[in-house]
Formats: sequence, structure tokens, C-alpha cells
Amino acid sequence: MAATAKDTVPLIDDAPHILIVDDDRRIRDLLSRFLSGEGYRVTTAESGKHARAKLDGLSFDLLILDVMMPGESGVELARAIRASSGVPILMLTARHEIDHRIEGLQAGADDYLAKPFEPRELSLRIGNILKRAQPPAPPPPVESVRFGGFVFHIGRGELRKGDEVIRLTDREREMLRMLAKVPGETVSRLDLSGNGSAVSERAVDVLVNRLRRKIENDPANPIFVQTVRGIGYRLVVS
Repeated sequence: MAATAKDTVPLIDDAPHILIVDDDRRIRDLLSRFLSGEGYRVTTAESGKHARAKLDGLSFDLLILDVMMPGESGVELARAIRASSGVPILMLTARHEIDHRIEGLQAGADDYLAKPFEPRELSLRIGNILKRAQPPAPPPPVESVRFGGFVFHIGRGELRKGDEVIRLTDREREMLRMLAKVPGETVSRLDLSGNGSAVSERAVDVLVNRLRRKIENDPANPIFVQTVRGIGYRLVVS
């Protein structure tokens, strides 16, 4: 692998931290210089034992493990790491080591790269692995919910049926807002009460009945604000 000449990317505190584990000092140095130039934080280890010491004291976003190392192999190290960690692992193998690639994937490696390789390919593989490892973005907040002919805008606390604005008290509005933020999920009486007192919890039932009279065709047999016996209420939306 030949490192390409390029401007060094300044490191930032939250840059992904990569651990390179390879018994070949030349490979470690080349990878370290290249990846540091790509903007990653890099730590190196010359053996499985050395890598374990690093893993005990530092947090990493990706591990690059050479398969063929004296003592504990990269495959053995990957298998041990996978027993307690989901950190992404990229295995480095010689081009003819097909069995080792399969072993590495079976041990929990996310990808492998055969030597010799182009630095650009390494960079692309690392980027793809880190992208897949990112947690999914949280869903956007619910702005409004619909149930029957009603629309409730959570931010404004406004309930409409067509062009008509349904008048709500402050407590009814706040209670409907709590239910609408988690449509279909149960909200406990304790949470709906606002202050957790037994009196307020009982008062929630009264408020729910008042709200039902405004939105249900038959308040005695509610469709939208349903009782979850012994727990609380949930809002069923369409």
C-alpha cells in the first residue's frame, strides 16, 4: 500500500477513533499516517495482547485487524471482542487467504480488505462501515394527529373539526397533547395527572370524560380516547 500525498485534514475531538492492530510496523505506520490525514483519530497496536490493553482504556469507533499475527490471530481477537462488543471490525487479509476471510466474517467482522490495497478503497470501506454503524435518525416529531373528523395540532394545542375550532380547557389541551405525542401508546394516569397526587389521578378520569364528550359520538363507548384498564389511556388515531 502506498500512501497518497494530500493535505492533512485537521483532527476534531469527535472524529471517529480507529484502532489498527498489525504486527508489521511498516503497515501500522502507513495506515496511521494515511488515516490521520483523512481526519481520523488513530491508535495502533502490534499484537492482540497490546490491542486488549488499548481496548480496556479507550473507546474506538472501528477496529482494523490483520488476520495473520503471531500469538493471537486477528480472527481469534475478533471473536473475543464480539463476545462483549459490537464495535465495527475491518479485517486485513492476504489476497490468497480466502478461508481466513470467511473465518473473519464468521467471527463477526463487518468487512475485509485484501492486501495489497489502494488507500482510497480503504477509506471508502471505512466510511461505509461507519455509516452503517450509525444509529438511525430519530423520527421527526409529530406535528398533528387525525382521529375521526378531528385534527389536533400539537404545537398550537388546537383541535379542529373541519373549519370549526373545538374549545378546550388548558388541562384538556395539555392532556390531549400528551396523548397525541405518542399516538397508540398508553399514557399512565400518573403522567396525565401532572403532579402525581392520588386526587389528581382520579381527576384525570373526570377530564377524560369531559374530553370524550367533545370528540366521541358515544362517550360511553369511546373510539378515540380508550381506557387501558389499571394503567391509563391511549389516543387511537387514523
